[in-house]
Amino acid sequence: MTVSTIDRAASTAGTTGTDTSGTPRADADAVPAPTIAVLIPCYNEEAAIGKVVQDFRAALPEATVYVYDNNSRDRTVEVARAAGAVVRHEPLQGKGNVMRRMFADIEADVYVLVDGDDTYHAPSAPQLVKRLWDEQLDMVNGARVTEIVAAYRPGHRFGNLVLTGMVARIFGSRIGDMLSGYRVFSRRFVKSFPALASGFETETELTVHALELRMPIAEVKTPYKDRPPGSHSKLNTIRDGIRILRAILMLVKEERPLPFFSGLFGVLALLSVILGVPVIMTYFETGLVPRFPTAVLATGLMLMAFLSLTCGLILDTVTHGRREAKRMHYLSLRAPGNHPPLGGARGDGRR
Repeated sequence: MTVSTIDRAASTAGTTGTDTSGTPRADADAVPAPTIAVLIPCYNEEAAIGKVVQDFRAALPEATVYVYDNNSRDRTVEVARAAGAVVRHEPLQGKGNVMRRMFADIEADVYVLVDGDDTYHAPSAPQLVKRLWDEQLDMVNGARVTEIVAAYRPGHRFGNLVLTGMVARIFGSRIGDMLSGYRVFSRRFVKSFPALASGFETETELTVHALELRMPIAEVKTPYKDRPPGSHSKLNTIRDGIRILRAILMLVKEERPLPFFSGLFGVLALLSVILGVPVIMTYFETGLVPRFPTAVLATGLMLMAFLSLTCGLILDTVTHGRREAKRMHYLSLRAPGNHPPLGGARGDGRR
């Protein structure tokens, strides 16, 4: 079954019936097919964007393809528009900034996010969309599968494995390829996502958002290939790896403040004990404190340790309340999939 039928039966379900004159009429409670938006953030992708737009228009003929240009200096805009995409612009540099703008501007029932470098498999899109819609999921992640070394370099593969493992250990092991740029989202995911990141660390933020709210999600393996000739990666392995690691640490501080500040408490308390025990032993032996600055430092470190623990306890309560508020907003948005109408209201899947 293709996405064009998600289900087309659902959009025509309930259309049978007659009015008082015996003329067939449409049921007012018929559920329309979902609207699908393909979102493509782009920066200097002249060599690839045309094929990406064409491939996704072919795979998802019902969808509207949006290309958000992020200050490209080549012919990305002209090529994307000629291929049939709706082209818009975001002046703030960085993938996270483009994501924030796309999620804010575009209204749809299903969102397909993909990079504009022609490395992801467009024919897999119907499968991803159908799974999200049929199983009422909020995110389906396209896990990259390839044997092409140039497409998925060992350094990137190892870095992804390490960073994904860190997030899995802290927030839950439900995603195997956290840094994939190929995902499908429900409306309630997109409209409840804060989008605070500015760069490539936005994929980490997307994953943690889903894990923190315990959303129904899935992962599907999809083919991955190398870039076409003339297309160049904007990803810097070291620089962006550090940015992603920093984003993980910040998310731990924001979403898991008690473990974060408890760890800081443990480090400071240990340093205080290491420095303070010799001073205390000397005092018991001689009645003197010859290393007074060390004693002051040990005392200060212990005070900072307990201050850190106190901060963790307070922020944990704040975070719990904030998580409840995010959850309530998430629940205020209608779930994906076709729903029977309630009380005669239209079940159009939107709020």
